[in-house]
Amino acid sequence: MGIAATGYLIVVFVMSVVCFVAYGWDKRQATNGGRRVSERTLHLMAFLGGWPGALIGQRQFHHKTQKVAFRIVFWMVVIFHIGIVCAVAYALEKSYQ
Repeated sequence: MGIAATGYLIVVFVMSVVCFVAYGWDKRQATNGGRRVSERTLHLMAFLGGWPGALIGQRQFHHKTQKVAFRIVFWMVVIFHIGIVCAVAYALEKSYQ
């Protein structure tokens, strides 16, 4: 595995942990009436590679699963992230040939 792929996987792992914790924190704050994590921040963290952790956090904490508008934007962010990663991987592969 190349250094770029390893770096990418490390970023995805770290951002997924951060995103998972953010979903848990936001759910707790929603339950207790505290200060919340903005949806924009949750989407940004998902875009920056944390979408697997966000997906697990949504399921684990039953958080943001009923809000259709949030889910639509979330899946658009995931598709956009994957599209960019595929485009970069393709460009890197072409440059090594």
